[in-house]
Amino acid sequence: MKIVILNGSPKGEFSITLQYVHFIQKKFPQYELKIIHVSKHIKKLEKDGNAFEEIIDEVRSSDGVLWAFGVIVLAVPSQYMRFIELISERGMEDAFKNKYTAVLSTSIHFFDHTAHNYMRAVCEDLNMKYVEAISFDLIDLKKENERENLIIFAENLFKAIEKKIITSRLFKPMAFSNFVYQASLPENKIDTKGKKVVILTDAYDCNTNLGKMIDRFRQSFAKKIEMIDLNDIDIQGGCLGCMRCGYNYNCVQKDEFTDFYNNRVRTADIIIFAGTVRGRYLSSKWKIFYDRAFFWNHTPSLVGRQLGYLISGPLSQTHNLIQILEASSTARQDANHVDIITDECENSTEIDAQLQSLAERLVSYSEKGYIRPQDFLAVGGHKVFRDNIWGRLRMIWQADHRYFKKHGKYDFPQKEFKIMIFNPIMLLLTKIPKFRKYFYANITKFSSGRMKKIVEKTE
Repeated sequence: MKIVILNGSPKGEFSITLQYVHFIQKKFPQYELKIIHVSKHIKKLEKDGNAFEEIIDEVRSSDGVLWAFGVIVLAVPSQYMRFIELISERGMEDAFKNKYTAVLSTSIHFFDHTAHNYMRAVCEDLNMKYVEAISFDLIDLKKENERENLIIFAENLFKAIEKKIITSRLFKPMAFSNFVYQASLPENKIDTKGKKVVILTDAYDCNTNLGKMIDRFRQSFAKKIEMIDLNDIDIQGGCLGCMRCGYNYNCVQKDEFTDFYNNRVRTADIIIFAGTVRGRYLSSKWKIFYDRAFFWNHTPSLVGRQLGYLISGPLSQTHNLIQILEASSTARQDANHVDIITDECENSTEIDAQLQSLAERLVSYSEKGYIRPQDFLAVGGHKVFRDNIWGRLRMIWQADHRYFKKHGKYDFPQKEFKIMIFNPIMLLLTKIPKFRKYFYANITKFSSGRMKKIVEKTE
């Protein structure tokens, strides 16, 4: 049996995820595991069609495919996403059809679920037979029980291939529309109130729906709004995963991205991200943007900004991408996620009104300094970062540690001294039957009492 391992780490052999693959090789020497470093060599694969076809030939001759990668910025690395784009661009989908497949990732469990959802949808779009996915912490290979889980995972993949099991499908194929958006001029122009508004896009073309949405949004304002096409910025490639930015936010790649991000993106009060649904994400160009912005590590770099999205394509058919976009605003940035406007309603007048409303809200929220209270995506994400940066990853992400310490991000519950004193007292009192009965009989009154007093005092 031959299994092709498509290694998604730009670090190649130095990938942590690949060590999990090597462990499988050691435990199952009877199977051939062919490792191919697709992300590390993505530039060669883009330029050299023969090199790309050699990989496709390996896939054709295999019994199964294992996608292995480290999660970066809520999904797979940008190089991996570009490889997936090349499959469809070059019409090689048939090489993957009916191949059994599984996904193996490593991370600190920050949005590994969205990365897995993305990969499962990709595999199903390629008509592969998806067996399962497994997500490991970076150091799980040290743990005996997790090594056992890895063995079981590998066994399940091998057995699925040998027994030709029937697999399930979770994601429906995406349906794209031929709707053509026709914008009209706005009746009223919005004053930016001195706020800097920037639109970022990966593909500006005034003849596409996205281009027309961008132009209509810009026309909503009384002053000219800056638009930046990422293709006009010198960005040499995706994040290398070297972690050398961890000490002081300095990226080792010598291109324009760092200056562009710091001086043109971070200086804006209002930022619009404009893109087209491509596959199960936007484009790998957008993924490069998000990955490269990771030179700010786990430190939110757009704190307090107002963020909005203009998306062309069937966004509602990929809820995983919606969550990624929302988390990119909140869980990653401590910014205000205002709205996502798409062309899916297929009504030009309605789209015009939505774009106008978005422009008005962005300026109003920015003027008021409004940041919506955090939801689970942001709260849960923060705690994952907080615990890891305070603990085992502090030696690497020292810039994060300094920021977290300075800005009160180490908000562990152990620091709530009143609660620490109050809880033991209440635990003892509730052991008394009479007090316990009284306490739980009035718990709803106690819970709302303090909030009620605030409301009563409000004028």
